Amino acid sequence: MKTRLPRRNKRYQNGAVQHVDVGGRRMVLLEECDYERLLQKADEWEPPLPAPLPDGNYPAREYMRVSIARQILRDRRQLGLSQAELARRAGIRREALQRVEQGEVSVSLPTIEKIDRALARLERRKEKAR
Repeated sequence: MKTRLPRRNKRYQNGAVQHVDVGGRRMVLLEECDYERLLQKADEWEPPLPAPLPDGNYPAREYMRVSIARQILRDRRQLGLSQAELARRAGIRREALQRVEQGEVSVSLPTIEKIDRALARLERRKEKAR
């Protein structure tokens, strides 16, 4: 495997980002603190709650979808799982889990149960490992 020495990216004057060619693939080299910041920022994303209606109440279906999506996202992240891994363990397609986590589609009760069972199994394993 050939590794070329890093070259500076002209767009970043501080030198925090560099491009490196590794095995014929172009990679981005970041300082660890920048990488950690990006990971944290990616984890902060959650679908927004719907706006309240004029009477102050929230639309029930939209609120329910987003609430379920947020809880699944939080549980998955806490366990350190990717979407693909959770979907595999739940026995559903990754695309289906992605749509659920976006909070834009109503999900069937059997699908929620599959996801919940997979998360519960993984949580029990994590607790036993401690």
